[in-house]
Amino acid sequence: MTSGTGGTESSGGGDITRTLDLLWNTGRRPSRGPKPGLTLDRVVEAAVEIADRDGLGALSMRRIAAELGTGTMSLYRYVPGKAELLDLMLDRVQRPSEDPADFGDGGWRPALEALAHATLALYRRHPWLLEVNQSRPILGPSALDGMEKVLTRIKPMGLSDPELVSVIIMIDGYVVGAARTQLYEAEAERRTGLTDAQFWEAQRPALEQAMLSGRYPVLASLSEDTFGPDFDHFEFGLQRVLDGLEVLVRRRATG
Repeated sequence: MTSGTGGTESSGGGDITRTLDLLWNTGRRPSRGPKPGLTLDRVVEAAVEIADRDGLGALSMRRIAAELGTGTMSLYRYVPGKAELLDLMLDRVQRPSEDPADFGDGGWRPALEALAHATLALYRRHPWLLEVNQSRPILGPSALDGMEKVLTRIKPMGLSDPELVSVIIMIDGYVVGAARTQLYEAEAERRTGLTDAQFWEAQRPALEQAMLSGRYPVLASLSEDTFGPDFDHFEFGLQRVLDGLEVLVRRRATG
């Protein structure tokens, strides 16, 4: 379950009952005259493809209709509007992997490691997720399937049920921050035409002079590879989060 904290769109902003009907396949289906071959699944897939390619700001019912080669009004036979469609898109992209190996091999720690890496990969595939405020998610089958799989793996931690859910929120919050930083870096490179290396190289003469000034003795004493690209900040931070949980789990186990 993701919880991106962007602000351009919000989950749960449409007709909640109608959205749940569509997610759980309990609602009515198009009755008269739908375009042959057009289905709700195809509408959602087209919406995700547009958002992946051009961003959430490019998404509209008119744009989806053009992508599918149909009239805009025909889409409303399948989904009430863009707000409900967004919740269907969120559930679609959050479908958990069916490969057991993708949830880690072993206990709760490998499971949370796998969750963190899978969530980061999800944001990389669908950067528009970071633009959606999911503080009020509509829980469809994909979201619940994912939570069920993770909770099954981390239940042996011996924490209370609210704490187990908080663990998932904690991991997701850490990943969201890292994913947003990576997204901003990529956007800056596209906007300026400068690679990350070129950007810092342009600042090097001024920074070298600052280090020679004696004003920043600790910074000047750092090793040359301190700010290099080879250190995996994401993995380092993730392992420290898990180390903290390890302490808690051991404490609970000893009573």
